[in-house]
Amino acid sequence: MHMHEYLVLTVFLLFCNGAKVRQDSINGDLVLSKVERKIDISSHIVRIHSVVTVENGGTSSAGFFLFALDPSLQNYISYVGATVKGEGEKETPLTVSQTAVDGHGDKQLWRVQLPMALLTGKNIAVSVEAVYTHALQPYPTEIVQGEKQFVVFVGNLYFYSPYKTTTQTTMVKTFSSNIESYTKVKPVSQSDNTITFGPYENQAPFSVAELRVHCENNSPFLTVTSLERIIEVSHWGNIAVEEHIEMRHSGALLKGPFSRYDYQRTHDSSGSIKSFKTVLPATARDIYYRDEIGNISTSHLRETDEVVEVELRPRFPLFGGWKTKYYIGYNVPSYQYLFNKGDDYLLKLRFVDHVYDDMIVDQMTVKVILPEGSKNFELKTPYDVVRDKDQVHFTYLDTTGRPVIVLYKSNLVEQHIQDFELRYTFHQLLLLQEPLLVVGAFYLLFVLVVIYVRLDFSITKDEVKESKMRVASLVEEVQNAQDRRSALYQSFDDAINKFKANKEAGALAAARKKIDGDYKQLTQQIQGIQTQLKVEGSDAAEKVAEVNKLDRDYKDLINFAISLAEKLVAGKLSKTQYIESEQANSSKREEILKKMEDICAGL
Repeated sequence: MHMHEYLVLTVFLLFCNGAKVRQDSINGDLVLSKVERKIDISSHIVRIHSVVTVENGGTSSAGFFLFALDPSLQNYISYVGATVKGEGEKETPLTVSQTAVDGHGDKQLWRVQLPMALLTGKNIAVSVEAVYTHALQPYPTEIVQGEKQFVVFVGNLYFYSPYKTTTQTTMVKTFSSNIESYTKVKPVSQSDNTITFGPYENQAPFSVAELRVHCENNSPFLTVTSLERIIEVSHWGNIAVEEHIEMRHSGALLKGPFSRYDYQRTHDSSGSIKSFKTVLPATARDIYYRDEIGNISTSHLRETDEVVEVELRPRFPLFGGWKTKYYIGYNVPSYQYLFNKGDDYLLKLRFVDHVYDDMIVDQMTVKVILPEGSKNFELKTPYDVVRDKDQVHFTYLDTTGRPVIVLYKSNLVEQHIQDFELRYTFHQLLLLQEPLLVVGAFYLLFVLVVIYVRLDFSITKDEVKESKMRVASLVEEVQNAQDRRSALYQSFDDAINKFKANKEAGALAAARKKIDGDYKQLTQQIQGIQTQLKVEGSDAAEKVAEVNKLDRDYKDLINFAISLAEKLVAGKLSKTQYIESEQANSSKREEILKKMEDICAGL
């Protein structure tokens, strides 16, 4: 689903669900006596933390104040939260909700509920955190491999508020001290990677002046464009979680070709993404990490007392504009998240979990698959989500299907990692349904076997049809074996690249021995299938023979590539000679590989 289609669906469902925005008015007696604002643009997420001292200069108490978003940033808002310091300097969260004011329909305003009524002449310091996504624009928009990435941030020089501000200061924290330019409205100063604006005195409500910073930012601009989180609940003690993730490097686009050799030789500075860390619950087990090709083995798992850390490494590094998708799954015991009293059940689980540090999730879909027979659903979420019509999911031993609760939300960050609650009822006698179905199925099977052994169903065999079926099965085995053998080609390349990087001949020999063993086994398997195809009299045997001949040529080119690498490391071959020879070798291998793929596809 494209982004604009997703937004249209979200607005439509919100309308159908009767979502409303609170109506408030601006209390002109409130004054912001002091504002300290910190803007963090050191990552690809913009975080603005404002400590606002609200003073009541009127004759009546005030129970709330309004927080306004900068006009230049309101389209990027993801999260708004507020806290106030209580006893022992402990931060107490405040209720924040979006509101509207007559005559200011073009502004995004948020109502911050104070912990107690603010009396006349009193003041209170409130911390407001606003998180924005995709607010940093790469400039230039395209860079070559190894080039540093620069971004532009455009905001408001002044604290945008419906109230008068007596004094205010703004600090902008950048990725590094390499700052190309920034707005210079005095007083302003720069120290290392921090720019300080102000103090500015007596600013009128809704004051606007452009704040622009152009600076280096090589943090990984990794964005999850689509995340589908499937939670399957079982009353037999297990909850299965699977996440289908599509992600994109949303930084400056890569201009020109990509060189793996240069990438491994130098430390890339353009914010490319080689790996990232996902955090799973401490009780997660049976963890798998796969994509369309199959299992991705380049991952590391580390268990601690509190969480399970999984370092995920895509099959290729991500540069600006590059995409990848994968799915990760695991099981957790249900007793930690599912509670019941009689036939009443409560599921308490995270709506979105930690995907990577400083994560951005553009589109989020949560599907909760409940046991068959569940009903009377009551959903409670920590923030507004869109609930679609309930669906039905069928799996083994189901009769009427399992109910599926479908939820949507867009533009999520780490602050949205919070629990939702889903209440439902389930008659415990229904737990016997599946065992009884299994018993009935076996009983029926035994009856059919008894009938079968007492009847004569013998007919004349169709030898031609059976031969075609055997040939089709053998062809499929050839294709699968060739796919695995092609994967070993990449393993040879990886071993060569690693040898060029660490120059460890022993490691290369060990890796080569292991890969050669697997390669020999697959080659013998394909040759055996070729012999069987000859017995069946199939024309496919000749094509398989041609594939084996091309494979031998390809293996010779791999051996030549290893020889070139050994000469390069030993200093017997210059870098220029190596690159020329390797390019010619790679071109021949690509041509042979294309021929083998075409032949296998036509079997």
